[in-house]
Amino acid sequence: MNILVTGVNGQLGSHIRLLGESCESDNRYFYTDVEELDITRRDAVFNYVLTNGINVIVNCAAYTNVDKSEDDESTAELINATAVRHLADSMKVSGGTLIHISTDYVFGGNSYNKPCREDAQTNPTGAYGRTKLHGEEAIADVGCHYILIRTGWLYSEFGNNFVKTMLRILPERPCKVVFDQVGTPTYAGDLAKVIFDIVENESYRGNDGIYHYSNEGVCSWFDFAKEIGRQAAIEGCSIAPCHSDEFPSKVVRPSYSVLDKTKIKKTFGVEVPYWTDSLAICLENLKKN
Repeated sequence: MNILVTGVNGQLGSHIRLLGESCESDNRYFYTDVEELDITRRDAVFNYVLTNGINVIVNCAAYTNVDKSEDDESTAELINATAVRHLADSMKVSGGTLIHISTDYVFGGNSYNKPCREDAQTNPTGAYGRTKLHGEEAIADVGCHYILIRTGWLYSEFGNNFVKTMLRILPERPCKVVFDQVGTPTYAGDLAKVIFDIVENESYRGNDGIYHYSNEGVCSWFDFAKEIGRQAAIEGCSIAPCHSDEFPSKVVRPSYSVLDKTKIKKTFGVEVPYWTDSLAICLENLKKN
């Protein structure tokens, strides 16, 4: 099989490429970012898919800047929805499968107090969540074969993320972190392994649908920051809890976005690591590099 991975320079795409380049596989992987393939151009997508005989697309490309999405929703819509429709259309024509990554932000406006299942009512509160939901709707509208995985609180050794931000600022000054937003940190390396195994085992066949994935456990952003400081053994770091309204934002972020992972665990036999264990792996890798 020929597998196209888009957004390969991002957190998730980088981990998938590491897996693809380090294992022996009968499959051929094509890794692209916008320089190699502009997925917002329908003709470019179809030409790439048909020229290279692509059987599966793993779409890691996304406009993920939550705040900037409010000021530039048209660009977020182009990347998070229009481009997704192009990818879905190409897989519909070729008979292939689209594996697409979505977000907990599609639930932003709902006050849940238990982990969100895949069939929970969506209700995004900002441009980022809206455009990601439009991407989900585009896939359903096209009707191609697909695996759609919602995740949240993604971090890794690559790119910009909460872990790397905390490692930078905690040694420098005291900081406040919100305690009234609750979810689960997700190590991109763990999610990449799940996706890679689904592709390599071809277990996506006959299992079209929406799935949720994060690491196990629940915490607030404050708890997350405290654990980063503890595991990284940052001397003298001072972290205080605060309310979200102390950091005014154009976006109402989800107050509770814990995802129920029962479906993905049962369907694909996934074993999900606890979030603090995966954080330790990421921090160790950052230390080595």
